[in-house]
Amino acid sequence: MLEHGGKLLAASQRYGIPLDRWIDLSTGIHPIGWPVPPIPAECWQRLPEDDDGLLSAAAEYYGTSHLIACAGSQAAIQILPMLRPPSRVGILSPTYAEHAHAWQRAGHQVEAVSEMRPDVDVLVLANPNNPTGRLISPNILREWHAELAGRGGWLVVDEAFMDAMPENSLAADAGKPGLVILRSIGKFFGLAGIRAGFLLAWPELLSEVQERLGPWSVPAPSRWVAQQALRDTAWQADQRPWLTEHSKQLAVLLARHGLAPNGGTALFQWVCSPEASAIHERLARLGILTRLFSEPASLRFGLPGNERAWMKLDYLLSV
Repeated sequence: MLEHGGKLLAASQRYGIPLDRWIDLSTGIHPIGWPVPPIPAECWQRLPEDDDGLLSAAAEYYGTSHLIACAGSQAAIQILPMLRPPSRVGILSPTYAEHAHAWQRAGHQVEAVSEMRPDVDVLVLANPNNPTGRLISPNILREWHAELAGRGGWLVVDEAFMDAMPENSLAADAGKPGLVILRSIGKFFGLAGIRAGFLLAWPELLSEVQERLGPWSVPAPSRWVAQQALRDTAWQADQRPWLTEHSKQLAVLLARHGLAPNGGTALFQWVCSPEASAIHERLARLGILTRLFSEPASLRFGLPGNERAWMKLDYLLSV
C-alpha cells in the first residue's frame, strides 16, 4: 500500500492528539464540500440499479455519454493496466503514485517522464497535476492523443482536480479510441467517503472495464448522493470562484511565512523545500497534517475549512 493523505487516525495515534483537535490539510479535498441531505431509506434497502439516473446526471455534467461509474477513479486506475499487453508506459512525473504502481504491478515497463515521448505506448498524466498543479492545454493533449492513437497507444488523463476549471477538460473528446479520462467526485465536491467516480473512454474499453468491475460496484447511497451533487449546478457555480479565491489566499499566507508555493490548483498549494520533512513534522506535532513528498522534497497544503483553521495555520507557521 502506498502512502496517501488523510490518514488522520494514524496521525492521532502517533502524535497523541485527539481527532477533534486536528486540522487536516493533507488531502486536497474541498474542506466544506457539497451539503449532503438525508438519504432516502430505500437506498439502504435495495441493490444499486444502473438506470437510477446517475449516468444521465454524469453525462450532463461531463458533456459526454461515453462513461461508466466506478468506486472512485482508483478502481479504474487498478483495472486499466490489465487490459493491455506488456507496454512501455510513461508517467508524467511527479504525480499521483498509484498510477505507476498499478502499471508496474501488471507487468508493464514503466518510466517517469517529463514530456511526451515517441517510444511510449501509453502516456499517463494528471491534469491539472497532483501535486505540482501543472496544467497542460487541451490542444496539446489532443496532439499527444492523436500521436499515440495512431500507433495503437493510449493517453490516460487523470482529471481528479479538473472540476474547478472545466473549460480545460478533455471530457468532450471522450469516446475516441485511445483516450482514457478519469474523473472523481471526491475532490471538488468534498465527497471522498462515498467512493464514486467515472471512467470516460471509447465503448469497447468501457465494456471491458465494466466486466471487470462486476455488478454493484458503487453502492446505492453513493449513487444517490453523487447524482444529486452532479445536478446541483448552482452550488457548483458558487464553489468554483470560492475555491479559487481561497487557494490564492492560502498561497499568500504561505509566502508570508517564507513558503512561497511552486504550484497549485483551486484545492491545494504545493511547496518545494529541502526542509519539507522538518516542517511537516513540526506542524504535525502541533495538530496540522500536511502531505509530505520525498521526490522532490515538498509539501502539499489543502485549504483550511474555517476561520479557526486559517488562524491556527497562520500562527503556527510563525512560531
